[in-house]
Amino acid sequence: MARTVERGFPRAEYEARAARAQALMTGHELDALFVTSEQHVRWFTGFDSQFWASPTRPWFVIVPREGALIAVIPEIGAPIMARTWVEDIRTWPAPVPEDDGVSLVCNAIGSLPRRFGRIGAEMGPETVLRMPAADFLRIGETIAPLAFADGTPVLRGLRGVKSPAEIDRIRHVCQLTSEAFLALPEKLSAGMTEWEACREMRIEVLRRGADSSPYMMGAAGPGGYDNIIMGPTQKVIEAGDILIIDTGTTFDGYYCDFDRNFAFGEPDDAAKRAHEAVWRATQAGIDAARPGATTSDLWRAMAKVLEAAGSLGNNVGRMGHGLGMQLTEWPSNRPGDDTELVPGMVLTIEPGMEFAPGRMMVHEENIAVTEDGCELLTIRAAADMPVVG
Repeated sequence: MARTVERGFPRAEYEARAARAQALMTGHELDALFVTSEQHVRWFTGFDSQFWASPTRPWFVIVPREGALIAVIPEIGAPIMARTWVEDIRTWPAPVPEDDGVSLVCNAIGSLPRRFGRIGAEMGPETVLRMPAADFLRIGETIAPLAFADGTPVLRGLRGVKSPAEIDRIRHVCQLTSEAFLALPEKLSAGMTEWEACREMRIEVLRRGADSSPYMMGAAGPGGYDNIIMGPTQKVIEAGDILIIDTGTTFDGYYCDFDRNFAFGEPDDAAKRAHEAVWRATQAGIDAARPGATTSDLWRAMAKVLEAAGSLGNNVGRMGHGLGMQLTEWPSNRPGDDTELVPGMVLTIEPGMEFAPGRMMVHEENIAVTEDGCELLTIRAAADMPVVG
């Protein structure tokens, strides 16, 4: 059983995050960051609530280049935000659609020290602006001559390199999910549906201490599967099928993201060769991961193995990605990404191949880049595909 890891972070963790943000803002000529999404509000403040499932109320945090954070939030969230390290909390009785925090945000931004005249917002790839677009435009008009700019480079710089405490949480959820995968075959059998198989996996991770499994994909087909993003469905798994389960399971706000393949009965030779190929390609990606290498280097190392094995292609577009408070984060392991790996980055290594028309095989593990290579955060899958029944 995975070891116990405490939930939540000490104040010093958040102070360090804010200090890093302020240093990066100076380099990118921003006077503040303006964030609205669940992951960024939580990353900066520690504010954790299931209320994000409701789209009615917006939530705002302003991280100035100088000074303390400002939370502009609905009154209903004030008691929870008061438990965090944030002291400047400004509220309104939301929902008030005609002015849902807009005036408070404008006043807060207008009071900040100015040097560059630019406020970074969530405007780039893999970010989301969680507020009415019309309100965002109203704020932009009101704060002029201050102007919104894309804060994505700063946000990537902050969240792309994890602290030891963040990696500890990802390691923990990777380990407990790995253990759940190892225990799963004895709970699987031909005749069950994809949905039932994924339900068994969900029960296993929750029993071991996971918080939730927002992503639990399952697909099965004769000798392979035709996709890795749909399902599970009520399709009955039959003898001769290969089942993939890919899960994004969370602990204390951090994801794992990896998959395992299961054969129902002895797999045919083509499926065996494909599984061996993606397993070896995964190992090539792990071996290539080290400081100074790039995401494109990882892709090339994996692609070389897959091409030699006769891959017909890979419609995923990449072979892994960043991982953290979101299931998928920047960067992407793909040609042309060229992001340099540095210690503290957490990545998925995810080679996949079509090995026959309509038959895919994908394998995935999670790693953290270290000073001299990488640490495997998951329990490495066996080279041979587990056989059920």
